[in-house]
Amino acid sequence: MSDTMVKITEKLKGNVARSVNPEGCRQEILNQIAYVQGKGKYEGAKKALIIGGSSSYGLASRITTAFGQGADTIGVSFERPPRDENMLGTAGWYNNIYFRQAAEKAGLIGKNFIGDAFAQDMKDQVIQYIKDSFGGKIDLLVYSVAAPKRTNPKDPDETWRSVIKTVGKKVTGENINLEENKLFEQTVEPATNDEVEATKHVMGGEDWEIWVDELKAAGVLADGFKTILYSYIGPKSTYEFYHEGTLGAAKDAAEASSHKIQDKINDINGESLISVSRAVTTKASVVIPIFPMYCIALYKIEEETGTHETPIMHKDRLFRDMVYGNRREVDDRGRLRPDAWEQRDDIQAKVSELMTKITPDNFNSELTGYAEFRREFMQLNGFEVPGADIETVDLDKLMKLRP
Repeated sequence: MSDTMVKITEKLKGNVARSVNPEGCRQEILNQIAYVQGKGKYEGAKKALIIGGSSSYGLASRITTAFGQGADTIGVSFERPPRDENMLGTAGWYNNIYFRQAAEKAGLIGKNFIGDAFAQDMKDQVIQYIKDSFGGKIDLLVYSVAAPKRTNPKDPDETWRSVIKTVGKKVTGENINLEENKLFEQTVEPATNDEVEATKHVMGGEDWEIWVDELKAAGVLADGFKTILYSYIGPKSTYEFYHEGTLGAAKDAAEASSHKIQDKINDINGESLISVSRAVTTKASVVIPIFPMYCIALYKIEEETGTHETPIMHKDRLFRDMVYGNRREVDDRGRLRPDAWEQRDDIQAKVSELMTKITPDNFNSELTGYAEFRREFMQLNGFEVPGADIETVDLDKLMKLRP
């Protein structure tokens, strides 16, 4: 092995990945592009801005927008480049690079901005780029940000930190440790009022509103502009720690922001949308208390019923059928509901029954969808991707890659 060759190994700390396989990330990008291309082209955006577009739902949205709709895209994300043999960077760093390369090969713009989407300087940079090098206007803004903290834009000395907690009462249940492949009992403590408010500031719609306000003030929103933010409701079995917890409070705040945004873009025939997403394996979802237990039951039932979707499948259907198509499923609050497959009564009845049968001895068996859940998590970081089973990478070449 040469001085610049580094061995690739899977490293987990609890439910957090500590390593990455760049070649696997590249292959996953190509796989998702191939999925969208296999569905064919559809009418949609021409110039899109994706806030939080380096992984999961944001990345899937960017891929279907580019390779399904034929749009030029700008992605904004906070990612880390490789530093040395012990820190090869984040998966999102490589996702951005390999997406851009594929987009440019297809004759599309795939501009990446790396930094804090909450920061004013980032907003200024993006707006200037739209004016100077992106045709002057955008017709789609996807806001898909999951972040641990945000600085108060009016007070740089104040930082809000999001928490994943219940509201009003503590809840105890079983969760999954992916590193050790075992179940453990977890108690989720109730959030304080300050923690609830801080989570709303970080994970709600405040920054989404600011982006739209500034883009509109700069005159870079096209007539017919659309913007969308992703929410999640889930089944009643997860309400206590999600829908009725701090994350649910943040999603409610985001819906209020959507109504405000709609009022501001009526004059350009704009549309502000909330889409209720399905449960998927993401870097964020695997650390949500108790949530993985629901997922491994859901995935098994969906496997049997043919309704399981990965992020690219879910978001391609959302944009193809609902955002730009004529098969919208909307609830009584005006939210798009592509999660309807997950929420089917027969699906949920079977999931609830299966959850009562899961034990520490059988959760990692054919009884559940744990194998798929874990595989999808590892693939987020480029591991267990067919065709990308490499053992070493050239650190020198990785260091020269630019987003």
